Amino acid sequence: MSRTVMFMVSDSQENIENAKKYWENHNVTVHAFSSEQWRDGLNNGPFRQQLLVGVPALATGSNSVTTENKANVLQFPSPAVPVNFVSGVQKMEDIEAKAIENAISQYKGNLTEAAKALGIGRATLYRKVKQYQIDPGAARKKKTGPVAA
Repeated sequence: MSRTVMFMVSDSQENIENAKKYWENHNVTVHAFSSEQWRDGLNNGPFRQQLLVGVPALATGSNSVTTENKANVLQFPSPAVPVNFVSGVQKMEDIEAKAIENAISQYKGNLTEAAKALGIGRATLYRKVKQYQIDPGAARKKKTGPVAA
């Protein structure tokens, strides 16, 4: 039986301990990092390589990160208010929809490139765009800067 690994980035030791306790009963190994350790790690080649070996790469923040092998690490959506493991949980479909919106926005509505960055097929992305009622045209219409008259 394989063991699932979860990477957690939190500055709350209490949240880390709660997550570790909860997930150890579900055969999940939790690797926890403070936000400083995570940021420093993403700037460290060996750390990034270790994460990239068979693990989908996720990062928090407002900008994507390009790794040495040109893989894109997309911003992982995080709630405006921190999620507490005891009192509330964000639904997977909400997280997935936000990740898809972020990728489409980053690639200015280009669904083929967004699908590649997300690591899913183009047809899957089209299906999920329809399922979550996401408008890729909105990302295409966003202006990137001032236009000369």
